[in-house]
Order: sequence, then C-alpha cells, then structure tokens
Amino acid sequence: MPYDSNPAGFKPYIPASARLPEMTLRALIMGTVLGMIFGASSLYLVLKVGLTVSASIPVAVIAITLFHTAKKFGARESTILENSITQTAGSAGESLAFGLGVTMPAIMILGFDLELSRVMLVGVLGGLLGILMMIPMRRTMIVDAHRELKYPEGTACAEVLKAAATETSRAAAGEERIEGSDAARDAKRRAMLIFGGFGIGLLYKTLSVSFKGWRDYVNFEFGNPLRGGSAGAEVSPELLGVGYIIGPRIAFTMAAGGVLSYLLLIPMIKFFGELLTVPLAPATTLIKDMGPDDVRNAYVLYIGAGAVAAGGLIALARSMPAIWNGLRGGLAGMSKQGAVGGKADGETLRTERDIPLKWVLIGCLAIIAIITVATPLHMNLLGALLILVFGFLFATVSSRLTGEVGSSSNPISGMAVATLLFTCLIFLLMGWTGGQYYVTALSVGAIVCIAASNAGTTSQDLKTGFLVGSTPRMQQYAILCGAFASALILGPILLKLNDAGTVYVPAAQVAPGITVDASKLTETARLQGPQAADDGKTYKVWQKTDTAGGPAGKYLVADDGRLAYLVDPGINGTHKTRPDGTEVKKYDAPKAVLMSYIIKGILDQELPWTLVLFGVMISVVLEMAGVHALAFSVGVYLPLISTLPIAVGGMVRWLADRRNNKLPQNAAMNAEERQAAGDRSSGTLLASGYIAGGALAGIIIAITAGVLTDFDSTMAKWAEASNPFFAGPNANLLTLIPYGLIIALLYWVAREKAKK
Repeated sequence: MPYDSNPAGFKPYIPASARLPEMTLRALIMGTVLGMIFGASSLYLVLKVGLTVSASIPVAVIAITLFHTAKKFGARESTILENSITQTAGSAGESLAFGLGVTMPAIMILGFDLELSRVMLVGVLGGLLGILMMIPMRRTMIVDAHRELKYPEGTACAEVLKAAATETSRAAAGEERIEGSDAARDAKRRAMLIFGGFGIGLLYKTLSVSFKGWRDYVNFEFGNPLRGGSAGAEVSPELLGVGYIIGPRIAFTMAAGGVLSYLLLIPMIKFFGELLTVPLAPATTLIKDMGPDDVRNAYVLYIGAGAVAAGGLIALARSMPAIWNGLRGGLAGMSKQGAVGGKADGETLRTERDIPLKWVLIGCLAIIAIITVATPLHMNLLGALLILVFGFLFATVSSRLTGEVGSSSNPISGMAVATLLFTCLIFLLMGWTGGQYYVTALSVGAIVCIAASNAGTTSQDLKTGFLVGSTPRMQQYAILCGAFASALILGPILLKLNDAGTVYVPAAQVAPGITVDASKLTETARLQGPQAADDGKTYKVWQKTDTAGGPAGKYLVADDGRLAYLVDPGINGTHKTRPDGTEVKKYDAPKAVLMSYIIKGILDQELPWTLVLFGVMISVVLEMAGVHALAFSVGVYLPLISTLPIAVGGMVRWLADRRNNKLPQNAAMNAEERQAAGDRSSGTLLASGYIAGGALAGIIIAITAGVLTDFDSTMAKWAEASNPFFAGPNANLLTLIPYGLIIALLYWVAREKAKK
C-alpha cells in the first residue's frame, strides 16, 4: 500500500507550506533547561514512590509564559512551532529520570558504588538509543495510526499549544482571534495556575521541612485487636499532585495495595509470629520485637516484589497483540522511511521530514559499540546483543502502548523486570554467576528501561508535533539534545541525594569486635555529607557480603583493621538518625530494590522464593478476578505513607471531574472526551505546579543539608520545644490543617464554571 502522508484528510494546525521560526536557539535552550528542572523533580519522585508524571504540558505552559514575558521587554513573539520544540526538548528529562531512578540505585543496593561515569553513561546511551529506535516507526505509529492511537498526553499538549497560539501562528493557521478574547484570557490563566502551584509547593515544603512549621508526615499505629497495623501519609504537595494527575482509578488501586500490606499482611505476620522463640528467616530478630516497618522490610517487601514482577509480566503478556503489531509496524515504518525519507527535502513536505534512516542506523550501531567497550558498564558482547534485541522490542512496545493508554499507564518497569529476568536466566545458563556479573545484567536492564521510557515520550512529542504541524526532524534533534543534557545532570543529582541521606554508623554499634586485614584492601574513601565535618580521615573500604557478626554492606576500615563505620546509604538505607541525633530523610527507591532482588536472587540463587511466590499469587488472584494487578502490586510494595497521599489526590480529581461532568457544556461528551478534558484542566496545571515546586524544594533541602546543619538542628530543637504543629500529642491532627488548605485549593481551582 502506498504511503499516505495525509491520512483521512487530516490537516495540521500549521500547514506544511507555512514557514515559521521553529528550532531557534532560544527555544532549544529553554527546553533543555526546563527538561533538566523537571528531570530533577521527577528523579526525586521516582526515588520516593517509584513513578513519575508526564512533564510535557507543564513545560509547554511555562515556555509559553516565558516567551510572552520576553515579548513585553521587546523580544520577538514566539511561534507555536517554537513552543513545540521547547516542550519536546523539555520532556526528555522526565522519562530519563524514571529509567535512571528505577535501575541505577540497584547498583548500590547490590554492594557497588554509584559511580558518576556509570550513571551518566547509562543515561546518555539509553536515552539516545530509545529516541533513535523510535524514529523509523513515526510514520506507522503517528501518521498511519492517527485515528487508532490517541497518545492522550500528546494530544492534550497540542490543545494547550493551540489555545495559546500567538498572532503570527494564528495568521499562518488562518485563524482569527481577538486580543482579550476568552482564548487569550485562558492562556494567561493557565500560566498563572502552574506558576502559582509551583510557588505554593515550594513554600509549603520549605516551611514544613526546613522551618519545621509542621510535620511532613502523619502516622497512627494501632493496638489490639489489629496489633502491628498502622496507617500514615506523607503530607506533601508533590504526592498530592501526582494522585490528581494519574486519576482516581490508579491512585485508589495503589492505595488498596498499601492497605493490604499495612492492615492485613503485617498484622497477620505479627499475630502468627508473636510466640516464636527463634527468628523466622530471612529476618534475624524475633517477630515480637519488630515494629511495622521492620516486618515490612523483612517479609512484605519480598511479597511485594513477587507481586510487582508477576503483575508486570502479566501486563506484558496482555500486550502481546500490541507487541506483534508494533514490531510489524516498526519494520514497515523503516521501509517507508527508506522510500519517503530518502527524497530530497524539496520533494518532501516539511511535516514529513525525519532524520534520514542511514544516520539513525549509524547512530544505533555507534551506541551499541560504545556500550560494548565502556569499562564502567562491565559489558560483554552478549550483553550488548541483548540490549539491541530487547531495546528494539520494548521501544516498539512502549511507543504503541503509550498511544493506547498514555505514559502514566505504560508498564515500563514491567519491561525492565522482563529484561532482567531473561538476561539473568541466560547468564545463569552460561554459568555467569556471582557479583562480577551484577553490573553487566543491571546495565542491560537499565539501558533497555531508559530506551523504552524515552521511546514512549518521543512518541507523545511527535504526536503533538503532528497535530500542530511541526517538522519531525527538528523535534527529533530537539529531544536528542534535551535527553543528552538531562542525562549529564541527573547523574550528579542522584549521587548528591544519596550522599545527603548517607549515615555513617559507628561500627561498634552494629558490628562490634570485627577486624579485617587492612593491607589487602586497596580502595579508600572519606566521609561525605554533614558528618565529614567531624571526621576528615581517609579509610579503607571493605564490602561485607554476609551477615555474620553484623549487617552486610559497605564499611570504612581504619589502618589497624578495626571497622570504623557502616556506610548506610541515603537510598534504601535503614538508619534514619545520625550519631548526633539529627534525623535523615531516606529514599525507598522501591523499583530499584526490586531490580536488585531479581539480579541477586537469580544469579546467587538466594531469593526467599516462598515469600516471592506469595506475592505472585496475589497478582494471579487479582487477574483472575478481572483486576489489573500491576498498580495494586506496586501499592503492596510501596509504604502506605507514600500511596495514601496519592489516593487523596485521586479523590480530589474524582470529586472535581464528577462535578464538572454534570455541567451543561460537558453533558454531550463521551468518556474519552471527558478524560481528555480533565487531563488539560486547571486542576491538572495546579497539580503539576505542586509537583515541580514540592519536589525541587525537596532536592534543594537535601543537597544543602550538609551546609545548613546548624540551622536545621536549631529549628528542630525549637520545634520540639515550642511548636505544637510539629511535636506534642496533637501534632498529627494539627499537621492536617495546612495540608487540608492545599487540598481545598486544588479542588476549588479544578471546579469549572457553567457556561451560558
């Protein structure tokens, strides 16, 4: 069938014949910088709760606002095509952050250092590979399947760009709009909402965490007859915003998984294990002496890991028709690009110009070659081939599934789990077991995960460009630049967040009496973060791999062989208080822990399979009952303190949508149109601002923890003594007052007015 560049008579907002400024330097720089900012906030989110939300609409609104502000100072007004380039370059940071956050911390959990070169290499190579692999599929996924694959976030972003189109763009589109009209006022209001949400999120988090104005979480533990049960919530604006954006269905399902863990599994384990007189493996302490978090870490995490792995694989199996269609379409897209894209630019419509296929192939092969020889990745030829095969497979799958269900419901982590499972099983058959192959297996999974994530994001951006009339080649260059820049900055941020939360535990407290031969240790290290001010010595590094006499992990060893410190990392660490008594914020990195369990469990054959199979059966039972298990399983795995505030955001979205759908202007909409309207609503913009402001405040506070230790200690002492919102019998209830205010504001903003 000949290639049809104009399916079903579709016409983009800006016609192919129009010539407007598009990939300008200011658009590319602004998009790249915004991508770094939203990439950093997304990395913070994925380390806390294992998920992110699309950054395309917030980036588009901010770009429109900044360009409009620049115009008031004499700059040229932006075009819709420039705004499209900005949001394309800016969207790459979020997808990269997800891929890095769910994989790279597993390196450290497995006992290796989070080397900057390794993190940056994985981010750069995986991000660029995913984009390049998606380019040949653009014609099939975006153009030919225009009516079939909706790409919800990409379509909503196109509507935002068209609503804020400037006079130059409207003239090129043949559209008339009077200055001061409803559309013009709406564009200004959207900008105010997202910037207002950003300011509120930033202020709320700063007052709560830095100035100890109120607690940043509430928690209630129950006694008999539900002993061991607990319920809590992190009262943060970013998690509230996440819940609003992903919607009530996924938010409630995740919270239901947390309820199962904290109000059923943990109390059951406490009930049945209360009278045991010996520790029940894999725990090393008696169940009667454990608190709810101890039980979760010893048992429920493995159950949750099994549930998530099974849920991800089932979701992948359910997508097999899409996988096959996507692969077939991807190959067809390659042949079409060879036929169409090979023409001279003068013979091809502007809206149909892609990066030439030969350069795509050369780029992919160069990336695979670099992966093979890069020393920090510990890669071999088989690992590089697995990346090539799984990378193309899941980049194709991700592109199609994103078109069907959107980025939020795209099971990228399930694809990463499948990649790791198959890779580790192949390594096991080859006899490649033990720690030396951990990094190789994880590098394969990480690069494939990032490639799949970025392929889905690229598809959303190209859908936006297709609707507004962008030049695909310019968008592809923009997202390549944005991905490269974001990958360079996310690695250092990941390491800084880990260092800020690292606690150096005196070895006498956890591993007394153990000595090693320091002369055989070659690696050295010094304390990082706040504790470095009290101890500037250089120590030898010892990786303890067993639990005899003390926990496994990284230790700092004095020259005489005595253990000085256990290095408890900021990511997935267990010690939340430094020797001086100051509290430390840790990051659960739930998906990364799951990856480490898979690698270590298969290659070392040490996984507690009974607990894992319990989790597998949870997912199987849910699927048999007609419930998609992945979101629920993630809730089983995450702490309830993280999923409950997400459910609160989902509840606000449900209440707002329920009210808005009854308005006269929405009465004739079908379910899909109502969902799209909610995705680009005022509430979504304010929630996006909450996320960006709260997450960035969290990053800044964490990174500056080592500099502002005296200030933090002073504020903590004041709050403990004088602030009833922070300490005292009513602190939990009083903390809900400021939290309730930002909830009420979100609902009030999300309410639409009836149109006459």
